[in-house]
Amino acid sequence: MKPALFDYFRPSTLEEALQLLSAHGQGGKLIAGGQSLVPILNMRLSAPECLIDINGLQELDYVRYEDGWLRIGALTRQREVERSRLIREKIPLLSEAVPFIGHMQTRNRGTIGGSIVHADPTAELPLSLLALNGSAVIQSADETREVDLREFFITYLTTDIMPGELLTEVKVPVDSVPKGYSFHEFSRRHGDFALVAAACVLDSDPQGRILTARITLGGVDSIPVLAEDAAGILIGEKLTDTLLEEVGRMAAMNVDPEGDLHATREYRLHLAGVFAKRAVKTAYIRATGKEGAL
Repeated sequence: MKPALFDYFRPSTLEEALQLLSAHGQGGKLIAGGQSLVPILNMRLSAPECLIDINGLQELDYVRYEDGWLRIGALTRQREVERSRLIREKIPLLSEAVPFIGHMQTRNRGTIGGSIVHADPTAELPLSLLALNGSAVIQSADETREVDLREFFITYLTTDIMPGELLTEVKVPVDSVPKGYSFHEFSRRHGDFALVAAACVLDSDPQGRILTARITLGGVDSIPVLAEDAAGILIGEKLTDTLLEEVGRMAAMNVDPEGDLHATREYRLHLAGVFAKRAVKTAYIRATGKEGAL
């Protein structure tokens, strides 16, 4: 199929892009990597009046460290994130998660901003950045605002971004990123959408007691889920097999998956517990530096 007719604009500055968004309102649609939008257009699930191609906005293509924050421009390609030494050094969870996204060819084209704004609950980047306590920087012609990613995802493929607004950056407070990290996902084949994914970051004291922990789950609800109850029972404890089983049980209680062609609700619940345990165990071993910690 072919998309419906649309006007096409290619601004060369952020200011110009924001003016176009303001002028066209809900009729304007941004495009960068096009990995999700182009199939949607071709299937005529969306028929915007105009496309605003932001690939020329080089000011949104960067990875940098400033004042305790790792800042990633929305137009940064997923492949650049995957290969970035700065990201590997400051937030290795992201480096571990990105290779699960599609294939190298799609990562060469796909942008970090596009993945976050598309808000697929199975996607690797929203899940990882939520675990890392990230924030979204959103700009319109009139203002710039920041939104905690906990509040950013509303429901399936829907975010807090309003007509006339553009995601310009995601930022992570790297000085407080825990030492332990882990990302796991299950899909039918490498490169497929994940059925279930889990990420964990945690820190421990020298005795192995867990000081901080964040667990996120994907593919098991309408948005990426921060499993706070499951993470909460870890605080102040050394990880044991018994505690790990309880984490898996509580993680499955934190989610509300739907069954579909690819997996039943019950199977996704089972995977949520299994992958939450796997993510926590790996992160704990990395945090304590002891392979035999369990």
